[in-house]
Amino acid sequence: MEKLIVISAPSGGGKTSLIEALIRDLTNIEVKLAISYTTRKRRPNEKEGKSYFFVNKKEFSLMLGNKELLESAEVYGNFYGTKKSWVEEQISNNCYVILELDWQGALQVKTSYPNSVTIFILPPSYKELELRLKKRGQDRKKVIQYRLSEAKREVEKGQNFDFVLVNDVFENVLKDLKTIIIEGGNLPKVRRSLTKECLRRLLV
Repeated sequence: MEKLIVISAPSGGGKTSLIEALIRDLTNIEVKLAISYTTRKRRPNEKEGKSYFFVNKKEFSLMLGNKELLESAEVYGNFYGTKKSWVEEQISNNCYVILELDWQGALQVKTSYPNSVTIFILPPSYKELELRLKKRGQDRKKVIQYRLSEAKREVEKGQNFDFVLVNDVFENVLKDLKTIIIEGGNLPKVRRSLTKECLRRLLV
């Protein structure tokens, strides 16, 4: 199931912007982003059925109990999950499907579909990640600090994904993503070396 691609990153790592650009640029193949179900409250800029499907915890538990979800995870006290039937339908129609998940969901997908491709996006540094989180203006200082502390654990898990990329320059990491999807991932040596060095710093 090579058409199933999972992209993860710490909060503020830039995965949403990268996925949007990736889908916009890949005009020669049909690519769709799976829309997750979540129990968290909708933010002002989010739309039902486009950003997420917003449900309450009882509805989510029902889907979980009926084994309707390909993956599910609790993140910052909220639950997230992806409908299995929708993903399988898209792939059967020869469509590439991108899942934007945290590391927990990514590992669940990899267990169920070993041929899926998992990609983890690294920040250049934790200092840069903090700046990006502050720039978003979505979270209070306490929440930002919590997200930063969680980022270390996420990087530890993410280092074992099929591909690990550094979001240093947007155009460069976007090119890396296209190389993985279109060409199977033969990344330039300089990009592989950058990832190795970045991981070394982040895992200290």
